[in-house]
Amino acid sequence: MKRLILLTTLLSLFVSIACNRPKNYIEKEIVFNDKLTPEQKIKLAAYLVPTKKQYEWQKLELTAFIHFGINTFTGREWGDGTEDPDLFNPTDLNAEQWVVALKEGGFKMIILTAKHHDGFCLWPTKTTEHSVASSSWRDGGGDVVRELKSACDKHDMKFGVYLSPWDRNAPSYGDSPEYNKMFVQQLCELLSNYGEIHEVWFDGANAEGPNGKKQIYDWKAFYHVIDSLQPKAVKAIMGDDVRWVGNEQGLGRETEWSVTPLRADIHENASEENQRLEISATAKDLGSRKLIEKAHSIYWYPSEVDVSIRSGWFYHPEQDAQVKSLEELVNIYYQSVGMNSVLLLNVPPDRRGLIHEIDAARLKEFGEYVRKTFEDNKMNESHSYWKAKNGDFREYSIKQGETINTILLQEDIEKGQRVEVFKVEGLIDGSWNKLTEGTTIGYKRILRFEDVVPEKIRITIIETRVSANIKEIGAYYAGEYTTDTLDINLNYIDKDWVKVMETNPLTVDIQGKEIEISGFSYMPNQETESVYKYKFMLSSDGKKWSEPSSQREFGNIKNNPMRQYIHFDAPYKARYFKLEIMEGTEGGKPTINPSQIAIIIP
Repeated sequence: MKRLILLTTLLSLFVSIACNRPKNYIEKEIVFNDKLTPEQKIKLAAYLVPTKKQYEWQKLELTAFIHFGINTFTGREWGDGTEDPDLFNPTDLNAEQWVVALKEGGFKMIILTAKHHDGFCLWPTKTTEHSVASSSWRDGGGDVVRELKSACDKHDMKFGVYLSPWDRNAPSYGDSPEYNKMFVQQLCELLSNYGEIHEVWFDGANAEGPNGKKQIYDWKAFYHVIDSLQPKAVKAIMGDDVRWVGNEQGLGRETEWSVTPLRADIHENASEENQRLEISATAKDLGSRKLIEKAHSIYWYPSEVDVSIRSGWFYHPEQDAQVKSLEELVNIYYQSVGMNSVLLLNVPPDRRGLIHEIDAARLKEFGEYVRKTFEDNKMNESHSYWKAKNGDFREYSIKQGETINTILLQEDIEKGQRVEVFKVEGLIDGSWNKLTEGTTIGYKRILRFEDVVPEKIRITIIETRVSANIKEIGAYYAGEYTTDTLDINLNYIDKDWVKVMETNPLTVDIQGKEIEISGFSYMPNQETESVYKYKFMLSSDGKKWSEPSSQREFGNIKNNPMRQYIHFDAPYKARYFKLEIMEGTEGGKPTINPSQIAIIIP
């Protein structure tokens, strides 16, 4: 009994010291002692802080993805690895144009898809012939990785790489030791030959290999390579430095904790512990008191929000009229950077090897809008560092006659993330009116509200873990922007079928006569399981059927449920089409409504 009392006293003393001495901040991970009380766990959570490289990554705020490769030239989202490398032939590739366009948008790092699921490598690797070295581009002497890294260095842009673990071209995929050995070699090439790398991005894509076996990735070996060759690089998504927000629509959480019990896959027993706590990357709650009280460990594990400027991740000419509007990009900014996350915006170069003029113009608009909004703080006085307890508030006068509709708050995350609830009020005509409220702040929180002309604003920290360290406060006016979006510029037949002959499989008499068809599109239903694998067939008489395309899957449609386009190599004449569903995104066989299909005509 005396021993238990002594242990409890020591634990209480440690918590007391940790809560009063800055040197006791703990980086990245805390493993809880079984004897800690729930309240002691919460106090310790307030002293968990990012590593130096995590903090430097968070300050970037805006980062860019470049999806470019063999899919750019085949029109697919997921290639199957059987493509002829000679298809890769950008006629005017200019990596410097990519960097300049993204820098005008305010972006500070570019991550290149050095290899996607098709296995085609954008550098002359020694591991496979499925690479730029086997194409006629630059007479087989090209290296996209080197060209982009050189352009980034020239323009002071940070650089990262995405190397897909799933490789549909590699014969060794599914033979786990052999493939892992090859993957390590590819990783070593990328991390040894191009100078400093700032982020290494892995998704968890995995499927059966050519031998029918499922690949088991050696994540520990992969991360050992990164830590050895590029110790300053953050390990993203499947790594333990940066986590995926849980969707590909650019939507952050209203309550986004960087301090979370969610375990990265690299950690031992990650799956079991996450299941015990009933959390995953897509969970709504990743850091509440209730979760931390039940946890065995917690991590500084901040969120990255990925989304494409187009509906697809690779360039497709039919999406030239689907580039996100300025309004959409600004909304994404508020829901990512403005919700304690870093935005990873994909901007895919076209078949020339250039960021398309429409995308480049939109990036410039976006960069100018954000800069103009946040360069003019409407507060009369500067904010001074504020150590706030529960219920504490501060008032700030607003420049006379100025309209505001946006508030920005930042915690000093080098001293932890602590704010749980806050509110913002405005003094208007002598009365305090609530303008907005929120839960977490973290590195940065930006909230919008209706236009007001207040004399003052008041920030109240309603609930916080220990005392909050408020680093920055600002009041701004975000102006109007063009809200028009363009429609798809394609010839379609997508309604008023002459006859739906069958629903399973979906069989349709298109126009009651034979017509020329150059492809089709499928729009998934956001509320039901989507089609993943299928067979699409055409017929002139409804009896003899042929497949106009070897493609039988809608790549990435589970994470990015947007309209997908399938283009045939050449137009076909037909009167009927049949769509047979082989597999859904959840493993079932979902039904499909005829209105989800559109026939593309030349």
